[in-house]
Amino acid sequence: MSNLDREAVPAQCGGRGFVVAEPVRELLSPRRVQLGESTEVRRLLPNLGRRMVGAWCFVDHYGPDDIADEPGMQVPPHPHMGLQTVSWLHEGEVLHRDSTGSLQTVRPRELGLMTSGRAISHSEESPKSHARLLHGAQLWVALPDAHRHTEPHFEHHPDLPVVTAPGLSAKLLLGSLDGTTSPGTTYTPIVGADLTLTQGADLRLPLEPDFEYAVLSMSGEAHVDGVPLLPGSMLYLGCGRTELPVRAASDASLMLLGGEPFEEELIMWWNFIGRTQSDIEQARTDWMTGTRFGEVKGYDGAPLPAPELPPVALKPRGRVR
Repeated sequence: MSNLDREAVPAQCGGRGFVVAEPVRELLSPRRVQLGESTEVRRLLPNLGRRMVGAWCFVDHYGPDDIADEPGMQVPPHPHMGLQTVSWLHEGEVLHRDSTGSLQTVRPRELGLMTSGRAISHSEESPKSHARLLHGAQLWVALPDAHRHTEPHFEHHPDLPVVTAPGLSAKLLLGSLDGTTSPGTTYTPIVGADLTLTQGADLRLPLEPDFEYAVLSMSGEAHVDGVPLLPGSMLYLGCGRTELPVRAASDASLMLLGGEPFEEELIMWWNFIGRTQSDIEQARTDWMTGTRFGEVKGYDGAPLPAPELPPVALKPRGRVR
C-alpha cells in the first residue's frame, strides 16, 4: 500500500535515541489520510514523537468500511524501496500485482508480505466483485542496511501458526511468540501477531524484555496493561517487559507489534526508505523516469507520480529520551 500524501513530509526514523528503555503506556492518536476514492485510513506510525516500534515503521488501520456500492481500495502502481509491506485483512479481499510478476488475492488473516529490497512497484485493489466490508491494516518493516538491496519478492502465506490460551487465539504474522514461529521472511528480530480475544479473557502474554512493543486495536474493547483501547488506537509500551496483561471487555481483536530497537538511522519519505538524501532523490528520479522499479502489468490505470521533494535537506537525526 502506498503513502498517497501529495505533500509527503520526510521522517527521521530509527536510532536508539528514539527508544524508551523502560515500560511505558503511551497512547498514540491517529492521523486520518484519504486513500483513493472510498478508503480513509488512520495512520498510527510514523507518529509525532513515535517513529518506529522495532523495525515496524508504518502502520495504517482502515475500516470496517461498507464498500458494497463503492470501488473499495484502488491504489495504482507505485514504488517501494528499503522495506517490506505487510498486508493484513480482517474482512474483504485485496488483489496484489507487482513488477516481479506476482498476482495474488489476499484474504482475511492471510499474510501478504512484499520485500521491496532495492526496488519494486505494485498495485492493490478490491476485486470488481468484492465483499460488502473492507477492514484491515497495512504495515511496513524497515530493512537493515545488510539487506536493503536484496532482490524484490512477494510471499503469500494463507496458513499461519496459532498460539492458543483460554480466551485467546493468536495468529503469527512475523517472528515468534511463545515458542511458535511464522514462516514469513524476516531480517531483524521482530514479532507481529493478530490476537483474537473472547469477552472476559484475562491473560498475560509472554514478551521479550529486549524488544520494544506496541498494541493496535482492530475491533472491540480490550484493556492492555490497564489502559482501555478502542478500535483504531495504538498503545506504545516501551521495552523491559517480560509479560503483558490483557483483558477483553468484549470480543476484541488486537495486533501485537514488537522487535529489537532498530539501531540504524533512516530517512523515510513517501514510499522510500534510505539512509541519505541522495538515496531518496535517486529513487524519486528512477521512478519518474521509468527505470529500476519495473512495471506492474494488468492494472487498469496510470502509475502514481511522485510528489515533489521538500526544499530542505533530509538527514537522519536521533532523539534522546
